[in-house]
Amino acid sequence: MKLYYSPGACSLAPRIVAEELGVPLEFVKVDGTAKKTQDGADFWKVNPKGYVPALGLDDGQVLTEGPVISQYLADRKPQAGLAPAAGTMERYRLQEMLGYINSELHKTYSPLFDKATPQETRDNRLAYLKKRYAVIEQKLDGHDYLFGDRFTVADAYLFVVTNWAHHVKLDLSDFPKLQAFQKRVAARPAVQKAMKDEGLVK
Repeated sequence: MKLYYSPGACSLAPRIVAEELGVPLEFVKVDGTAKKTQDGADFWKVNPKGYVPALGLDDGQVLTEGPVISQYLADRKPQAGLAPAAGTMERYRLQEMLGYINSELHKTYSPLFDKATPQETRDNRLAYLKKRYAVIEQKLDGHDYLFGDRFTVADAYLFVVTNWAHHVKLDLSDFPKLQAFQKRVAARPAVQKAMKDEGLVK
């Protein structure tokens, strides 16, 4: 399988999941601006949506959307427990959280990376993120991870998205549990390896 990624982008989440599971992947770097892979291929032909991540399967199919790819990988090794079994309430709760991170956090960051975004819009988005992080802060109360003491694909996704906060000057000092969570996840060997491989840490 091939994971198409850009360093530090949301594609880092399924990469972390793969490292946690020990699932072997081939990694193909994508220039998000030029829409070209590292060997010069047209990324639009891989993913017509034009963004990472994309997972090329061995049968020629391509899966897109990070939360879906992470769950697909987790289901390759269900015994690892990175995603509860399909059809259980625990799995629906995981999907509920992945949807929240995707729509309320991830997409709210997007305009903050655009230099053309007006300051008024930036201020609005930063305030919105703080409101949405308050829900996460409450969820982490008394827990190491989003669902207790077990690391899941949702934790990988939350970590990657929240890692963007310093790039957009989002102050997270009001969220000590979230900050502790970020440090805890960053210290995981699989996370360290994934970040080093993308050149994000030394």
